[in-house]
Amino acid sequence: MAEQLAQRAWVRLVKPIDGVLLLLTLALMAVGLTTVHSATADNSSRLLAQAMNMSVGLAVMWAVAQLPPQKLMRFAVPLYLAGVVLLILVFFVGIKVNGARRWLSLGFTRIQPSEILKIAVPLMLAWYFHKHEATLKARHYAVACLLLLVPFVLIAKQPDLGTAILVGAAGFYVIFLGGLPWKVIVGLLAAGAAAAPFAWTMLHDYQRKRILTLIDPSSDPLGAGYHIIQATIAIGSGGSFGKGWLEGTQTHLEFIPERHTDFIFAVYAEERGLLGNAVLLLLYLLLIGRGLMIAANASTLFARVLAGSITLSLFTYVFVNVGMVSGILPVVGVPLPYMSYGGTALVTLSVGVGILMSIQTHRMLVRQ
Repeated sequence: MAEQLAQRAWVRLVKPIDGVLLLLTLALMAVGLTTVHSATADNSSRLLAQAMNMSVGLAVMWAVAQLPPQKLMRFAVPLYLAGVVLLILVFFVGIKVNGARRWLSLGFTRIQPSEILKIAVPLMLAWYFHKHEATLKARHYAVACLLLLVPFVLIAKQPDLGTAILVGAAGFYVIFLGGLPWKVIVGLLAAGAAAAPFAWTMLHDYQRKRILTLIDPSSDPLGAGYHIIQATIAIGSGGSFGKGWLEGTQTHLEFIPERHTDFIFAVYAEERGLLGNAVLLLLYLLLIGRGLMIAANASTLFARVLAGSITLSLFTYVFVNVGMVSGILPVVGVPLPYMSYGGTALVTLSVGVGILMSIQTHRMLVRQ
């Protein structure tokens, strides 16, 4: 009897876990941990902290995977409202770091409310479209855009353009997958192009400088162009097979800025070379492919658009980070999933993967 109970308990623990997603996530975590070790060879406390972050991320992933999609829907509205309220509080009592006010102090730790919106926005919009699935009209898409615009503007004003882009992309993917007509998308793109001069004037000086430096990094080699120049040197010097783990000269002579966070791809590329880059991108491609399969096989509109948004958001993370480190996109604060040092973004990503596991496990449920 005891053996049967133990077996049932084990099944309950393991059943919600998608083996493919878990293996790919663990592989990326392993690569990320070794790269963080190389980037912070003189600081073992950061390596230990990142290992703890990954452990917390795996625990959160497992916990979220236990929740069926209909229970996840119950969190949509309160999580979204709580996230927006916290974003507003940031402007009044937030902690200012490096000229940006993005954090709230809880006494024993700090939280970044904008990270909550990376999950809350797609969850809210997926719930909204699921609720109005039978009667979707133009006004519903307008309301969805408004629900997305509020946190996007609040985050962009902190200023935190990188996170605003990720939140905006996650919300847009839900709206697009919810059936937004192509003619509307083309109209929005045209309007965006027309508004570009106005948007340029709204950017902060350092943001405009980053865009101009992208065109010609050598115009400010010791200032705004320094990040791009040093990162591209590191990537190019890695060659086909890399210099070897812990052997990156650009890394260990401290030429690469933010080498353990936003620019960790430059550290990896220098040590592992073109072949290592191909393996890393393949892991991401497989993870994204698995997520798209889960979205395609989802049993409800809520699950389908939510899984699609989470998966495409992961693609956006990778594309933007690798693009900025490689010098083809402006420098923005976007981490490389499961590679960059940090706990908040890693837990957010793990929540997303946990949601994918939940949708995959419960895909045969009857529509609610």
